[in-house]
Amino acid sequence: MSARVHECVGALLVCDGRVLLGRRTADREFLAGAWDVLGGHSEDGESEIDTLMRELDEEAGVVPTRWRRLDTLEGVQPTPWRLHLYAVTQWRGEPCNRQPDEHEELRWCTAQEAARHLAAAHPAFARLLGEALAAEGA
Repeated sequence: MSARVHECVGALLVCDGRVLLGRRTADREFLAGAWDVLGGHSEDGESEIDTLMRELDEEAGVVPTRWRRLDTLEGVQPTPWRLHLYAVTQWRGEPCNRQPDEHEELRWCTAQEAARHLAAAHPAFARLLGEALAAEGA
């Protein structure tokens, strides 16, 4: 019997050439203490867009109003997962850390900082970061 794949949605919020990232708390099972995109697991029967909306509201207090799907990434650590990644270029609300139990902090990062921070999360993030920044001007 194969393991269930955890469906997830992640978001790169982009504003003025910067990207909003979250530093995961040290007690997280996956990527503890590392910088990562915002997002999380889809609930049963929830669409990607519904997950995107819910997670960004829960984690950062924003409601996306303009986004573009970037790619789907897959991995197996710690369990099989599939991440649908979006560039979010417009939203309502002011981003703030609404889940300090999940993220020690949220920070606006330059492209170079974001690329360095995200290198540990997934090797494809460097390419997708460039696409997210390009989406801001589209």
